[in-house]
Amino acid sequence: MAERRICNYEGSTYRTDFWEGRGREYEDLAERIAIRAMLPPTGRRLVDVGAGFGRLADLYDGYDEVVLLDYSQSQLEYARQQLGDERFVYVAADIYRLPLADACVDAAVMVRVLHHLEDVPTAFGQMARALAGGGAYVLEFANKRHLKNLLRWVLGRGPNPARREPLQFVDLHFDFHPLWVQERLQEQGLSVAKRRSVSLFRVGLLKRLLPARLLAALDALQQRPLARAYLAPSVFVRAALPAGEAAGLPPRNALLACPRCGAALECSPEADECPACGGRWPLVNGIHVFK
Repeated sequence: MAERRICNYEGSTYRTDFWEGRGREYEDLAERIAIRAMLPPTGRRLVDVGAGFGRLADLYDGYDEVVLLDYSQSQLEYARQQLGDERFVYVAADIYRLPLADACVDAAVMVRVLHHLEDVPTAFGQMARALAGGGAYVLEFANKRHLKNLLRWVLGRGPNPARREPLQFVDLHFDFHPLWVQERLQEQGLSVAKRRSVSLFRVGLLKRLLPARLLAALDALQQRPLARAYLAPSVFVRAALPAGEAAGLPPRNALLACPRCGAALECSPEADECPACGGRWPLVNGIHVFK
């Protein structure tokens, strides 16, 4: 298979150009409501894949250890400056080759990432490998069959949103049918237990007329009742592997694994090294860099 392409935010001003002061307070609040409702409040170790600059890190206060993983080293450097090292591990890597040991986390979060992925099955396989049995995987994705797309199709101005296959509307930006996503999760042994309909009121006029907190409160009221109608532009699901025997998560010094061969890495203050295949990856400004 050809090398999978990565949507790279390295060196970008995503934090300031998209989030801070850009009128997306409602979306941020609505997503936080969904995550709080779906993510277990406490646990041993959580990984946030596509963590970026750490926008959601304050939601993970109940976890002993948090792995912030993103392909962009510069985004992680900002997160580290704000959050420090006490509970956080920073990993620059891509989702198709997660440098994480098997069954090493009991919770995983992936928000605003799937719409950049052209190989969803491989990504879900990596998430299933890293997640311990019974652990929670909270996933957000861009919904292909949301209300505005349905209206566009009825008016003859867009493709049929009922078709299952992903829709790439610009390069490395995909919308997904919720049932297609559920099928791909099931192929990796991940069962969907909960759903949420999020950001239903993502309309410019409403956002100008109503305060963000009021819109978020209205969003909270509809997230569960309208979840299976799939009318909102974002869908959140909580999936899990079957619960297995309680073997316990690996310790911190056994958290990282070689992205090439899967062997346990030997970690030093300078680099992570693989004794099996000879791979070596640097530790730069407190970030484990696997790029």
